[in-house]
Amino acid sequence: MQVEILKCHGSGNDFPLIDARAMTLTDAQWSIVARALADRSGPVGGDGLLLLEKRSEMDVLSMRMLNVDGSEAETCLNGLRCVARAGFEALGITEATVGLKTSRAEVQLDPPLAPGVVTVRETVGPADLDVARWPLGDATRIVEAVIPLLDSPRMFTAVAMPNPHLVSFVDRIDDDELSAIGARCEAAPAWLPNRANVSFIEQRGGDLFVRTFERGVGLTNSCGSAMAASTYAACLTGRIDYDRMLTVFNQGGMVRAMATPAGIVTLSGNATFEWRGTVTIDLATGKATDLIITERREHEVAAWDAVITALAAG
Repeated sequence: MQVEILKCHGSGNDFPLIDARAMTLTDAQWSIVARALADRSGPVGGDGLLLLEKRSEMDVLSMRMLNVDGSEAETCLNGLRCVARAGFEALGITEATVGLKTSRAEVQLDPPLAPGVVTVRETVGPADLDVARWPLGDATRIVEAVIPLLDSPRMFTAVAMPNPHLVSFVDRIDDDELSAIGARCEAAPAWLPNRANVSFIEQRGGDLFVRTFERGVGLTNSCGSAMAASTYAACLTGRIDYDRMLTVFNQGGMVRAMATPAGIVTLSGNATFEWRGTVTIDLATGKATDLIITERREHEVAAWDAVITALAAG
């Protein structure tokens, strides 16, 4: 099976994206495609697979995101910006309501974050503090509290956006410590059967730096819903004022973010298209082969590289 793909990224969170509006694969087949395309040892690689769909008359666009392991996430906010842009260009529009797995989001084109950087604003929420929906043991609400089941002295806040996030504010991010806690959640123990994303956050003045162990992915350069959850958690715990725009940084770049007391979070960030091409997927073997790149967006890649260079320079 040959498919057309668009390689894209939001804040360094990179994905192959497929316009699947006219495709009829089963969930099991899409899981195979996701694993094949996201495989870093294969011809494409990525933090998962994005699908542009049209599943409901209520929504102009729909999105699905499948993780590296083929599981489906409730949302992916860095990926949502890329899917929104693809939908905008396909339909000739600049704003829309996008249907996600269990929720909806409002998206629109925003003024560029930097010269040449296509930027999309996404509004999601409300954030959900009811941990019983996950579930996580017998907890109902966790705000700045130790979770004994994690075997960590860290204090966490549990927020669903709507995918589950455990966020902890730390003086210094330790990747090994984060990975150990993330792997404990990734194992899907009986007390956390649906797993959870885990983030460490450094507060840098009025801004945040977020590092995430993402469910179904592992340590990643960026996770949009983690940045949203961290923004809301920072406001909820009094570290940042509500209704104030701040910058959330990660290893892949940055977004602008704001949270309201009602738990509505807005992110504004890049939706960078790197290249288009075709690739062959063998559903029987789960392998991707014969990648042909038909178009490169070198000017977009360079524009984002300039942003990263400026951030590194301080």
